Amino acid sequence: MSSVPAPAPAVDPGLPDLHRAVTGWFDVAARDLPWRDPDCSPWGVMVSEFMLQQTPVVRVLPVWRAWLQRWPGPTDLAAASTGEAVRAWGRLGYPRRALRLHAAAVEITERHGGRVPAGHDELLALPGVGAYTAAAIAVFAFGDRQVVVDTNIRRVQARVVSGRALPSRSLTAAETRLAERLMPEDDALAVRWNQAVMELGAVVCTARSPRCEQCPVRHACAWVAAGRPEPAEAPRGQSWHGTDRQVRGAVMAVLRAGRDPVPEPHLTGPVDVATGAGLAPEALRALDALHGLGAPEEQRRRALDGLVQDGLAVRGPAGISLPG
Repeated sequence: MSSVPAPAPAVDPGLPDLHRAVTGWFDVAARDLPWRDPDCSPWGVMVSEFMLQQTPVVRVLPVWRAWLQRWPGPTDLAAASTGEAVRAWGRLGYPRRALRLHAAAVEITERHGGRVPAGHDELLALPGVGAYTAAAIAVFAFGDRQVVVDTNIRRVQARVVSGRALPSRSLTAAETRLAERLMPEDDALAVRWNQAVMELGAVVCTARSPRCEQCPVRHACAWVAAGRPEPAEAPRGQSWHGTDRQVRGAVMAVLRAGRDPVPEPHLTGPVDVATGAGLAPEALRALDALHGLGAPEEQRRRALDGLVQDGLAVRGPAGISLPG
């Protein structure tokens, strides 16, 4: 009678040793990011958390710097129009984040005297701030002891402690409990731990090509001990070319490029209708790029309708423009 080998037992290294190894590595290997600077304002941390959602650091850095120079505090952004916020968001993607950040700035200005609130519950009540973002701001801006569980942290936990190549597709209660158990009791060390594990997952314990030889806890990693088994589910890449998301982005690029409304037929009609008469050169180049995608009229119209519905574009007598 054949037997099925039992899965490798989860490795649970001594927590103090684990904390020392990961935070010690972070002390010498951490990337120099401006929102980690001790002098960075809570608003700067908050802006970074909004921008870093599903967006690589290298793309966020220049936009974050420009944003903080233009709107150094919530009241500055609240005084601007939503259209200016969307325009300044540039090509970061998922521009609804700009609308939510603007709405949060208005709320902070009107209800919190223009200062980002320190309390977790108050943060969670702000527009666009979910459980992860509230915890991250509380931890990284105010040194609060909160459990932060992002994709990178989940992946490190799955490998080092649970022996799995990748975490489940969605956050589970078990993962949250594990993150709570791994947290140091000391507040300052807990903040450092959250930063360090997140960084480890971002630059070493990556999803597709982990650099195990550079990992400070490879000797205690359950996944390595189990022979680095393949994931139960292969990671799914996000499609882009030919999708509505790509077309939406191209339409947004046209609207951001100029100050004047764009006639709707230029965006949704046949290519020969989009002559670009009266458009700024930057908007005309963006319009050419939109039509260069070869998206059918139905898809372009669907993308535009979705942008209007989401509040990212408005219809007016002269055409389509950014809100505000």
